[in-house]
Amino acid sequence: MPRILYSFLLSILIPGILLRLLLRSLANPSYRQRISERFALNKAGAATATNKEPLVMIHAVSVGEVMAVIPLVKELLKKHHPVLVTTMTPTGSDTVRSQLGNCVQHCYLPYDLPGTMTRFLNSVNPGLVVIMETELWPNLIHTSNELNIPVVLANARMSQKSAKGYARLHRLALPMLRKIDHIAAQSEQDAQRLIGLGADPGKITITGSLKFNQRISDSIETRDSFMQSVLDSARPVIIAASTRDGEEGKVLNAFKRVLLEFPSVLLILVPRHLERFDSVAELVKKNQLGLVRRTQFKLHETSHQVFLGDSMGEMMAYYSLAKIAFVGGSLVDTGCQNVLEPAAIGLPVIVGPSQFNFASICDQLEKAGGLQTVKDEEGLARAWLDLLEDPQAAKDMGRRGAQLVSENQLALPKLMEIINKITLC
Repeated sequence: MPRILYSFLLSILIPGILLRLLLRSLANPSYRQRISERFALNKAGAATATNKEPLVMIHAVSVGEVMAVIPLVKELLKKHHPVLVTTMTPTGSDTVRSQLGNCVQHCYLPYDLPGTMTRFLNSVNPGLVVIMETELWPNLIHTSNELNIPVVLANARMSQKSAKGYARLHRLALPMLRKIDHIAAQSEQDAQRLIGLGADPGKITITGSLKFNQRISDSIETRDSFMQSVLDSARPVIIAASTRDGEEGKVLNAFKRVLLEFPSVLLILVPRHLERFDSVAELVKKNQLGLVRRTQFKLHETSHQVFLGDSMGEMMAYYSLAKIAFVGGSLVDTGCQNVLEPAAIGLPVIVGPSQFNFASICDQLEKAGGLQTVKDEEGLARAWLDLLEDPQAAKDMGRRGAQLVSENQLALPKLMEIINKITLC
């Protein structure tokens, strides 16, 4: 009965949802495109009759979830499983196409109406449905169960706030959770909250977070004479990596404050986009700082204060020269870049307040003591100074971050073990 009421209320809300899509399409026309997919009115997924292994459908709502499932998708493809990735947003859809191309099938997951979901699943005919994180859709789960399609909730998380909300809908949440074949929880806390809502403890495995399985280069190319000269100088080195437009000025202001107390510090500055290398170089000169560019291939000199990383594909080599990392895209509102790369090699990580691209990872790293959030350029200067003044604290911070990354590297093999057991049954 609760699911029927949920379906009735959702059907009433559909006109408002469509109106919202129309309004959002004024800024982004993609929102008014492919409406038929949202009602399963077209053929979803390509024919898979020639595949010996069952199709795996993965629902990843938007960008963050799509990025998290990429390692999983690649593992499934290695085992010759055809994969369908569904999303709900145009940005999620664009990310599937840009990151996975034609290796996978893709469409929007339709709205969670009973008839719509039945039509969609019959069209796709998956051998397994994998739902990411907290996307608990009653009719998707119920219909999968009715059609004998196993469901795995992967990378499952349940905040205390969300758990309280589901607890108020206990009669809807309990049967839904009981129909899930297995839950791969990110942490013990997530597992306990899901059990408290009615999930079967025997069907929960704590795997850690898939987001830590994003590809991190563990190979640092042999350093050339210039990079080696930086190390040989024994200067304290800090890095501002993947900085965005409008952010370098803030970074340089913070760095000049650091120079007042640590005049020998070298800043490695690596802008995000290659077309901005020249303008950032000019900005460094305007700030009257001694500049050397990577592409000049000059030997490091004591007069150099800023090393501009104006090359591609050498980020891990740049990180290997530094003792403290600031990750850009976070002092301007672009959502932060990849904090896992510096954390994985044991660097203490500093980020600004804009973290939406890596929000959960930043939160986990900060709680583990491997990352610090600063509000502005003054906070960045203070954080740099504190860690330069206390090298042992910097090492401890880096060690804690690297440990958290290492502990979560088992998430993918644990999840694959769960999937293999279910699909081979």
